[in-house]
Amino acid sequence: MTSTEFRFGTVGSPTSTPKKPGGSVGAIQRIKELGLNALELGWVNSVRVTEKTCAEIKGTAEDHEVAISVHAPYFINLNATDEEWPKSRKRLMDAAHFGNLAGATDIIFHPGSYFGNPPQEVMKIALPRLEGCIKELRATGNPAVLRPETMGKSAMLGSLQDTLEMSKSIGGVQPCLDFAHLHARPGDGSFNTYEEWVRLLETYADQLGAEYLKDLHIHLSGIEYGAKGEKNHLKIEEADLDIRALFHALKEFNCSGRILCESPILEEDALLLQKTWLEM
Repeated sequence: MTSTEFRFGTVGSPTSTPKKPGGSVGAIQRIKELGLNALELGWVNSVRVTEKTCAEIKGTAEDHEVAISVHAPYFINLNATDEEWPKSRKRLMDAAHFGNLAGATDIIFHPGSYFGNPPQEVMKIALPRLEGCIKELRATGNPAVLRPETMGKSAMLGSLQDTLEMSKSIGGVQPCLDFAHLHARPGDGSFNTYEEWVRLLETYADQLGAEYLKDLHIHLSGIEYGAKGEKNHLKIEEADLDIRALFHALKEFNCSGRILCESPILEEDALLLQKTWLEM
């Protein structure tokens, strides 16, 4: 990739994926047919896949030059109770284990909830747990990057600063920047101008290093929000998120990586995003 190139794709299988062969293999083939080149496997409810299927996914992705990532199950919480944490941990580790077998380089997950506690107190619990996951993965030879996602509700663990702190503190962790969530999280329509995105990218580079702007993992869609943040994902053209202002900032900083669409019309909006980027 050049310094300003992004791969575009969808989070989950394109809605137009045919029933045969179907599944992740069919989704990769459909991604390629559409002219896209990235797919995030939507293992959001559970990880139910065999090693044989993982090998088929990896082989198909390599043949079609489609970059693979995994969205781990929603039910992961770095701030879970001591009794619940082993279940959360297993979901994340299963996603990383089978994701790596399927050729995924990045494992995206929702970090959890504050449960009404101050973020700095929650991080004292979350960081050691996440570090333990990374240590086990590396001990087994698994190179996957764990990416905590920026979340769209202010009550959720997953502010920009939360994800940056996790990434600064633990090697092998980088943010998943969901710009729709970042726009929705304050609840007031902010984080939607070129100047705001520039400040965000400056912060990202200052805290992690400018080289990390070359390996961004981005989720993007339209979004409906209220005072407490995110409500629903929307079609891009039905939402107020200023995609061109965001892309202007990304281009200004020579960013690259992947942009995965999560709108209700997955591949249509993924193609719209790709078209908009190429036009700019």
